[in-house]
Amino acid sequence: MSDALPLTNHLQASGLSRLAAHVELTKPRIASLVIVATAVGYILALPATIDLSTLAGLISVIVGTTLVAGSANAMNQLIEVKHDAKMIRTQDRPLVTNRLTPQEVFISATSACVLGIFILAIQCNLLAAAIALLTFTSYVFIYTPLKRTTTLCVIIGAVPGALPPVIGFAAASGTIPLEAWLLFAIVFVWQLPHVAAIAWLHKEDYTRAGFAMLPVVDPSGLRTCLHMITHSVTLLTVSFLPVVYGLAGTTYMIGAMVLGIAFLIVGIIFVWLRTAYIARVHLFASVTYLPSLFAVMVIDKVST
Repeated sequence: MSDALPLTNHLQASGLSRLAAHVELTKPRIASLVIVATAVGYILALPATIDLSTLAGLISVIVGTTLVAGSANAMNQLIEVKHDAKMIRTQDRPLVTNRLTPQEVFISATSACVLGIFILAIQCNLLAAAIALLTFTSYVFIYTPLKRTTTLCVIIGAVPGALPPVIGFAAASGTIPLEAWLLFAIVFVWQLPHVAAIAWLHKEDYTRAGFAMLPVVDPSGLRTCLHMITHSVTLLTVSFLPVVYGLAGTTYMIGAMVLGIAFLIVGIIFVWLRTAYIARVHLFASVTYLPSLFAVMVIDKVST
């Protein structure tokens, strides 16, 4: 009995460690934004009356989309493991450190994707499942290989990154109306300055790994700064489209204006200083901006 107990504890600890490694593969911070974006799309598509089936649908679309997105992130790391090993920011990932094998990551990621698509198809509708499948395939098979060949990969990768709110909308309404595409446009444009800040912070890493990020091919930083400012201005403009089309009211308009101008100011400061510190500030501002804008959207819908 005395020998069996330590063995049991070891196996439990090993099992928990491997589970934690699988969770790490899904990139939880990115997954949290996916959850928020999907939920907002679903909530904005809801009619005035809400019942228990609505709540069940919300849970289903969040679970299904999160599984598919997590699977895509895991597949991305499976494909890029040799490149991740060359970067400081990714050298502790589960595949690089051999905490998980490529075979088990492939099996778990594939299973998660299939399960997520199944949940969306059965519990929501086929349209939501189809968009989720498009998200997975475009991220894994188009965006991921393009990261090593062209700076346009960021724009192409922004497409699957902007689809979660569309999945939410489709799950709730069975259609993809104008409102869904406006959400898509906001998230799409938001990713461009957001990724630029990340690429600036880790440009040495990306250079070693052979990724064609803009700061890698732009030593002077001029193109990166132009990218940052133009897309921040575009984001401010695009965020007003729900008001222009009568899909949001005064509360949202004020919130979008305050958040957009504040984000643009941070971008201008980045262009002026171009330091690692202000890049981190810009990154923090970007991950604060999107959930805040979504919160204002939901508050505006509930208050009208």
